[in-house]
Amino acid sequence: QVRLVESGGGLVQPGGSLRLSCAASGFTFSNYFMKWYRQAPGKERELVASISHTGGWTEYVDSVKGRFTISRDNAKNTVYLEMNSLKPEDTAVYYCNGLGNWGQGTQVTVSS
Repeated sequence: QVRLVESGGGLVQPGGSLRLSCAASGFTFSNYFMKWYRQAPGKERELVASISHTGGWTEYVDSVKGRFTISRDNAKNTVYLEMNSLKPEDTAVYYCNGLGNWGQGTQVTVSS
């Protein structure tokens, strides 16, 4: 079955960086778009970034443009989210989504 496992979250100071990973299995990863979402406490889940099946097209929510980069390695069945210049408002649980399935999420906390 489809399985998505996120990793790489943690506690970081404002202005810091983190790299999230999402390892996928159970489907032909290279055939599908992948997405990163986040959900902050008390807020709805928000689409953060999307990437096409080849990686040639990406899209970001305005609040992360210029700071976050989504990428993928189809040989490793993994999608990444590189997050730089992190802000306290980036604090959330980050989820990857593929083929309509969700991972368990990874917590990102930006605080001094």
